[in-house]
Amino acid sequence: MHASKPSVSPLLWVPTGYFMMALGYVMLTTVTAIMFKNLGMDNGKAAQYSSLLILAYTVKPLFAPFVEMYRTKKFFVLCAQVLIGLGFIGIALVMALPNYMAILMALFWALSFVGATLDIASDGVYVTSLDSRAQSLYCGIQSLSWNVGPIVAAGGMVYLSGWLHVNVFHHDAAVFGPDWIESWRIIFFLVAGLTLVLALWHARFMPDGARAENTPSSVKAAGHILMDSFVTLFQKPGIWRMIAFAFLFRLSIGFLEKIGPFFMVDPVAKGGLGLNNEMLGLIYGTYGLAAVLLGSLLGGLYVAKRGLRETLFVLCCAVNIPNVTFLIMAVYLPTSLSLITAGVMIEKFFFGFGAVGFMIYLMQQLAPGKYTTTHYAFGTGIMGLCGMVTGAISGHLQEWMGYITYFIFVMVATIPSFIATWFAPFYIDEAAGEDPKATQAVPA
Repeated sequence: MHASKPSVSPLLWVPTGYFMMALGYVMLTTVTAIMFKNLGMDNGKAAQYSSLLILAYTVKPLFAPFVEMYRTKKFFVLCAQVLIGLGFIGIALVMALPNYMAILMALFWALSFVGATLDIASDGVYVTSLDSRAQSLYCGIQSLSWNVGPIVAAGGMVYLSGWLHVNVFHHDAAVFGPDWIESWRIIFFLVAGLTLVLALWHARFMPDGARAENTPSSVKAAGHILMDSFVTLFQKPGIWRMIAFAFLFRLSIGFLEKIGPFFMVDPVAKGGLGLNNEMLGLIYGTYGLAAVLLGSLLGGLYVAKRGLRETLFVLCCAVNIPNVTFLIMAVYLPTSLSLITAGVMIEKFFFGFGAVGFMIYLMQQLAPGKYTTTHYAFGTGIMGLCGMVTGAISGHLQEWMGYITYFIFVMVATIPSFIATWFAPFYIDEAAGEDPKATQAVPA
């Protein structure tokens, strides 16, 4: 693959490109859960509907080769961003209609595939427009910019929805139902406007992106590449244990991800903490995300110093054991915002600290070989599948069990993560490169 020489500074398009990727993803897969909850859905349906939108991001390796075939990567980026902007406008308009939910879900479903295509094309522009040195140089900016997306979406937009609901439309924040439609329509109009402005910006400053050397020239060729990537993946030694690790490492997090915010906003009478959207956005989208970023930084330094093989089980403990903070809060129902914030930050910090081990394992053990990018995407897709499945059933389980029993169940769900991590294979040496057995298992 040959990187094209960028005609403009990457600082003009890398930060905005990755911010836009994250903004769309978080709005579709995380913020929608809060919106559904506000609109009066029970926890089961709210978690299920938002989790199903992860499917497109899970299966995106299946259609990635086809995106390479036509026009330029920039073309797909711009088309996707315009469609997302128009789609969010459509969602805001549809919410004013009676019996809007079926149309709303169809739009969300379509936009999730557009968002997955945006991810593929944006990553393609980055990889093919910058050489290896520049990729390394801007990697930190890329990661930081992506993480600004959740701050704006899960923090700012959720906060603003609550502020508008109370201060502009003068509704009771504790009452969930149709009154929330007005504030959420404004949120989607705002996100749509921001998305379209970024599309215009990228039309001016984003490079086209070079074509990869193995770019398929036809649908048949793309299908052959896709099939060969799967064949070589399953020829790798220990692949089923790797897949088990990819699916189970964050199992308990999948059960906690949707229910944690629901627990925050549900009234005390239902076993929740009774917070409003403003406090939820502030705690999760600001303090919680800051804790994730700090934990990720320190986790990366820890792995770099000690090596992944020596630290992976410790990282698994960091991801899973601090989930007990939600069980403690469910038992004692603290009213102090400082204590609630501390509980969320502890869980998020250790999640960030441990989650780096998952990504590094995929890069070093699952991905190496003929189709490194595709195999890495397959691993993250398995992780997404876990999040989709656990998220889809988490709300129904919580309603059946109640919060205290459910959070006990979340702690029990950490056990498969420990088992999968303990038996995760290491066939490729971290320092010396690929193990001979691994390279033989992946034909060139």
